[in-house]
Amino acid sequence: MTARFSAMGGIVARVPPERQRAFRARLCARRAEEGHTVAVRREELRRRLEALYLQYDHRFVTPDPLEFVRAQPSDADREVVGLLASGLAFGTVVQIKRGIAAVLAALGPRPAEAVAALDPRETASRLRGFRHRWTSGRDVACLLYFARQMRESHGSVEAFFAEGLSPGDRDVGPALASFSARALALDHGGLYRGRRLPGDAGVRCFFPSPAKGSACKRLNLYLRWMARRDGVDLGVWRRPDPSQLVLPLDAHTIAIARRVRLTRYRSPGWAMALDVTRRLRALDPADPVKYDFAFHRMGLFGRKDEIRSLVG
Repeated sequence: MTARFSAMGGIVARVPPERQRAFRARLCARRAEEGHTVAVRREELRRRLEALYLQYDHRFVTPDPLEFVRAQPSDADREVVGLLASGLAFGTVVQIKRGIAAVLAALGPRPAEAVAALDPRETASRLRGFRHRWTSGRDVACLLYFARQMRESHGSVEAFFAEGLSPGDRDVGPALASFSARALALDHGGLYRGRRLPGDAGVRCFFPSPAKGSACKRLNLYLRWMARRDGVDLGVWRRPDPSQLVLPLDAHTIAIARRVRLTRYRSPGWAMALDVTRRLRALDPADPVKYDFAFHRMGLFGRKDEIRSLVG
């Protein structure tokens, strides 16, 4: 027999070795059963999500800002329009599409060429009457001028972004923080007061940072469109790898993720985005955000039965 001692140093019980072995065996069996249950649920969830992923294909893109990106004739145009469309992807779908269409009308049929020759003040003048929620034409003109500088200095927005990627990065968090910081250090072309970009400049809303806790929903959406090479997404970029992407959190994906118990967080910040992505990575390590479009469509279209099918 072995003795078990209390914290005060006294013997409180003697447990025979055979009872200890039996207890350990029961504990191991229970843990194995719990692990099996989790594995079964994970496999079932994967099966159901895969079916929904295949169901929500290009036929369901409308209505979505992605429509404007998919309609572009070249990868250069898709990269530029993707940055614009994702940046304006807040508010109602009607508002979003109206805002994107207005800017594209000012740019003309070849957006990348227009951005390459863009004069920031002239563009701000052409967009003087533009308003999308709290974003003004000046803010959009500055965003486009930043895109011009990124493409001039690095050849593409992708190359500018990839400068912040490091080998072995688990996710795009560090690269996003670097991207936003370097973008906001670019020349604003005299669109705002002072030499440096003011703290209240509206263009800042296009470049949030995970370093400050932001979920970076619109930038993650942009990365999904550009880097994923399957389904509705375009695969324009070769960096980052799809395995590094982080789920773009919006009201629909948050509601579904919480209902399906894909996150323990309640506040929609970077921690929640990483938490949901980590659990989706267990379902598909190579492409964890592949289910994002199906999540959004189910929420947008009110597909309650499909959402309930993921809970069981």
